[in-house]
This record gives sequence, C-alpha cells and structure tokens, in this order.
Amino acid sequence: MTGLTTVGLFAGIGGIERGLEAAGLHTELLCELEPAAQRVLRARFPDVAVVPDVRKLRSLPKVDLVAAGFPCQDLSQAGHTAGIGGSRSGLVDEVFRLVSRPRSAPTWLLIENVSFMLHLDRGRAMAHLTDRLSDLGFAWAYRVVDTRAFGLPQRRQRVILLASRTEDPRPILLGTDSPTNEQQDPAGRACGFYWTEGVKGLGWAVDAVPTLKGGSTIGIPSAPAVWMTDGTIGTPDIGDAERLQGFPADWTAPSVDDPTRRNGPRWKLVGNAVSVPVAEWAGHQLAKKNAGWTGEDELLQPGERWPKAAWGRDHKAHAVTVGLWPVQHPYQHLADFLDNPIRPLSDRALTGFLGRAARSTLRFPDGLLDAARRQLRQLSAF
Repeated sequence: MTGLTTVGLFAGIGGIERGLEAAGLHTELLCELEPAAQRVLRARFPDVAVVPDVRKLRSLPKVDLVAAGFPCQDLSQAGHTAGIGGSRSGLVDEVFRLVSRPRSAPTWLLIENVSFMLHLDRGRAMAHLTDRLSDLGFAWAYRVVDTRAFGLPQRRQRVILLASRTEDPRPILLGTDSPTNEQQDPAGRACGFYWTEGVKGLGWAVDAVPTLKGGSTIGIPSAPAVWMTDGTIGTPDIGDAERLQGFPADWTAPSVDDPTRRNGPRWKLVGNAVSVPVAEWAGHQLAKKNAGWTGEDELLQPGERWPKAAWGRDHKAHAVTVGLWPVQHPYQHLADFLDNPIRPLSDRALTGFLGRAARSTLRFPDGLLDAARRQLRQLSAF
C-alpha cells in the first residue's frame, strides 16, 4: 500500500480506480450517474460508497488524488462533437468546483478523456481545462497514451492529464518514454476494424482491435470486427472485450438486471471505460520518489495546435516531445489473446458493410472485402 487515497468522479465501471488500487492507492468515494455502471461499482467495490450525481456533491472527503474520466460524448468522433460546452462533457466544471474548496483540495488531480479533444474546435476543450487549472493555481502536464504500450492488443489513445498545486507533475507523467512495438504487416496476424464503418473510415488495426467505444456510426454501441487468419470475420466475446480494457472477464456482468437481455449495457460500459493498466501505471508513477524534471520543451504560442504532450501553469503551455508509449510491456498478439471464439458477422452486417464499402473511396486492405463476400456467400448457402 502507498497510503495514498483517492476519489473517483465519473467513475464508470471503475477502470481508473481498479488501476490505482492495483498500484496501492485506496478508494474513499465513487461518483457515477449511470445506474448500470453503479451496479458494477457496488459489486466490485463493495466497501466504497457510491453516490450518483456529481452536481449534488457539496464537497469531497480529504484525499490525496481526485480522478475524473469525465464524459467524452461531446468530444469524441463517435459522439455529437458539441465540444467542451456540451451538456455531458461540460460537467468537467463540476470537478473544478469541488477541487477548488480549500478543505477538500487534493494534492493531485487526474483527468482522462479522448485524444480527439486536442483537435476538436481548434483545441478549445484542452484550452478550457488548462485555463481553469491555471485559474485555480495548478501546474499541469498531459500526454496521449496508447493502451497497446501495456501489452493489450487494443489501439486506444487517450489523454492523461495530471495536475497539482504543490507538486511537479512533469517527471511523473512525462519522465518515461519507450519505442513502440506497433505491428505494420498484417500477414499472418488477426486484424481489427469497425464493420459499422466503411464510408469515411475503417478503424483498421493490425494485430489489435480499434478503440472499443460506447457508440458507433449506426447509433448504438457495437463490437469491432476481427478478421482472423483463417479468413473468418466476427466480433469478440464481451468477456474478451473486458480483458482488452484490462478487466477480468465478466467484470460488467452485474450491470445486467434483465436476464432476457444477453449483454444489456455491457458493450457501452466497456467502451466508455478507462483502460486499467494505464491508470495502474499512473498510480505507480505517483508512488515513486521522482527526480526533478530534466526534459526539453518549447513554449507554445497562442493559437498553436495542441501537441501530443505538454505541460504548463499560469496560462502558459510548453510542448514536450514524448511518444504514445511511456513503457513497453510484452505484447499479447490478438489471435492468442482472445479466449473465446469470435461470433461470425451476420449476413445483414456483412451486407451493410459491403454496401458502405462499395459507396466509399477508401482503399481497403488486400483480401478483406473478398473475405467478407466469401463469408456472405457461405451464409446465403444455408
């Protein structure tokens, strides 16, 4: 145990909190509005109080760290892109309200969200976050981190932001960097893509699935497809999706309160979660006695694009050159990682995907469309 304590706001199914607890931190309070996610939290963190609405919290217990994976629906490409002023993502201002109170001010604030917010509306979301932190006297640092750095075959890039009034977040968040082990050649490897796409994008990933997400271009949460080495195209089991986020299989099973619904809200919950090993890495970094910051940076000028990593305070920001992989854990190849057989795409799903592909100008990986047509013919034969 590190002796550090934490509160989780917008806790979802507890990805940040499970990761931080694995690093030795102790969770004092969880806040989550979604009833299905609340059922997961109460089952998986039975000794921690769960409160529903961050807007009704008047104060927080005194803890070392407040974590907030605030809603991404208004900031993500799969969402409505309303921006930081949207009704969901704008709730991050409740975090600033709570940490501004002197009696409950934490040493650390950890925020997570989609990397698309660095570009949406010319980076207005990140400007809002860093301006509010500067207003409250916080120094801050952020970097985009890829889940694949921790050995999981999911290409998931998220902004991790760490801030403090009294400590330097730079050596903790920016002090480690590793070369990537990203696979480029699809030969002999399972590959992931989104069968719900095919007109403007594909989400193609070699030896990995693309980002698991809580929504899709067809308006509902959906699993990505995996093109296996034997040519079969199908979707992974929900238990494997949970493992792709670093949870044990069936972590979200308590969310299903209606036995007639096979998976109920589970795909949405998993897609919206924070990858557990990313939070665990941040927790271990916090527990270290870090030396002072010795990295190089460059002052960002007003109006410049937000880089993949930066730090700042007092309304000034500095770009830092670090990669998306702070570490390089042994990589688990997708085909070997999946414990359960994939569920072959239906004729309806394949027909829809091939129809979108025919209308698009995308260049598809060699053999993918042929494999989809072959599987469709096989289904039509029965």
